[in-house]
Amino acid sequence: MSVGVVLQPQVVEAPALIVPKKRVRSTVAMIDRYKWYEFVAIYAGMAVFLFFVLAPFIEGFLVSLKPLAQLFSTPYSFIPKNGSFDAYFTMWQSVPMLGLHIFNSFFISSVVTAIVIVIVVPAAYAFARFQFPASGLMLGGFLAVNMFSGAVLLIPLFRLMRGLGMLNTYWAMIVPGAAFLIPSSIFLLRTYMLRIPKELDEAAWVDGASRLYTLRRVILPLAMPGIVVVAIMTFIGAYAQQFIFALTFNSKTEYMPLPIGLFAFFGKQEVQWNELMAASFVGIMPVMIVIIFLQRYLVAGLTAGAVKQ
Repeated sequence: MSVGVVLQPQVVEAPALIVPKKRVRSTVAMIDRYKWYEFVAIYAGMAVFLFFVLAPFIEGFLVSLKPLAQLFSTPYSFIPKNGSFDAYFTMWQSVPMLGLHIFNSFFISSVVTAIVIVIVVPAAYAFARFQFPASGLMLGGFLAVNMFSGAVLLIPLFRLMRGLGMLNTYWAMIVPGAAFLIPSSIFLLRTYMLRIPKELDEAAWVDGASRLYTLRRVILPLAMPGIVVVAIMTFIGAYAQQFIFALTFNSKTEYMPLPIGLFAFFGKQEVQWNELMAASFVGIMPVMIVIIFLQRYLVAGLTAGAVKQ
């Protein structure tokens, strides 16, 4: 009689799944995690940085409040004694055309900015989307152009302006100003447009949109923050580089910008330093107003689309 052996199936236990522990996100604000001495180091560094940035402006403003005789007193006092805003009123009598000089600087910078934006936007889009021969060489050339100072090209530019009949006009400062600012603006805006997905262009082309329509209705709204940044930098650059072009290509007082107008405060015997500082602060107000005004649109453009509707 044979005895059968019944094999019982073995139950193999499955290995326990290792469930990763969920990381509990701290609800404490990042700024509340610093130690007291870290706070001291952070604010001390910020104070030192702001001191070196703002000290020249603060000293210039204090000089504009001091009487002229007090500027050369010994020992020198940073805080004005019996300070007043008289220089902000007398500077208009010392230089009667100061208002016109400020307007000229603002007008020239505005026209240069408009010309640069009109040329740079399609050019940056072309360099960001199309692959054509020598595109990299052209971008390298744009960077090489920025290495040359305007003073190096004054003689060729003077002959060019004289040949075009632009001497002693606004265009004698607008054309060179725009020419020097276009290369860097193209390079900057191209970098921003490269971040915009190409799939948006392809989707527009599938729907039958042309290149120009795609640029105007699809790319421009998304690239507006970058365009605003380029406009701000162009306006500041055009406002700052007017001196050398106005001094070389213009001899009429009615077309002179603010940097040339400030030279009127330098007399043969003495320099009206308090009025010069006052005029400088009044002259930079248009730039500050433009920056503050455009910064609103810059922040709005950067935050647009961050929250899903």
